[in-house]
Parts: sequence; structure tokens; C-alpha cells
Amino acid sequence: MTRARMPRPHEVAAARRDPRLLRAVRERRQDDAWRTRGACQSVDPETFFPAPNEPADAAVALCRSCDVQGSCLAWALDVGDCHGVWGGTTPRERRAMLVAWRGEVEPDPDAIDDAGPPVRDRLLALVPLS
Repeated sequence: MTRARMPRPHEVAAARRDPRLLRAVRERRQDDAWRTRGACQSVDPETFFPAPNEPADAAVALCRSCDVQGSCLAWALDVGDCHGVWGGTTPRERRAMLVAWRGEVEPDPDAIDDAGPPVRDRLLALVPLS
């Protein structure tokens, strides 16, 4: 497996203007029950985790029609999920969005889950500061 490269400055600049990211910023923490209403509930989860050499087109297309796309993407960016399709984005797109997200949204420094350190520490560990 190859390591993911850091997003280039022009990719981050494009991510900052991406309507999906702008929607995620607006809908962040707006709906805690978003998972129960996702269009993905009726689809095989494997659809959203294609192999590296397989296209993610089917999952992205399904996400485009989903009412909770913004909340889904916000969750993925908050936790730094780098696998699969979340909120209509691929892992590569989310790496650039994560840099923009960090500049737009201040994570709750006290948000701790069962996985360990606060969300802010996990996000900063994923994307080194330039």
C-alpha cells in the first residue's frame, strides 16, 4: 500500500471553494441523528469502500442525492477519516479539505471518544502543519 501524499496548495485552495465543504461547515453539528437518515442505509457498505483500483463513482453518485451529505462530510473531517466515501468525497478530496477544514473550523478541544486523544490532537497528527 502506498502512502497518501500531502495535498498541494492549489488543491487546498480549490477545496476551500468546494460547495461540499461549505455545506459541511454550515451543517456541522446541526443534526446528531444524520446517520439514521442517510441514503447509504439501504446500500451495501462495500459500495463506499472500493478497492484502490476501483472507481468510487457509484458511492459518490448516491451521496449527491443524500439529504445529510453535509453532516456526513463534517463528521468525516472532524474525526479525520481517510478511508472510503463520506459526504460525496473521496479520500484524496478529503485530504485537501482537511487542511481547509482545520483553518475554518476549530474542533472542540474537549471532545474525547473511546479511541483516545481529543479530536483536535488526532486532526493535527493527520495533517502536519506547514
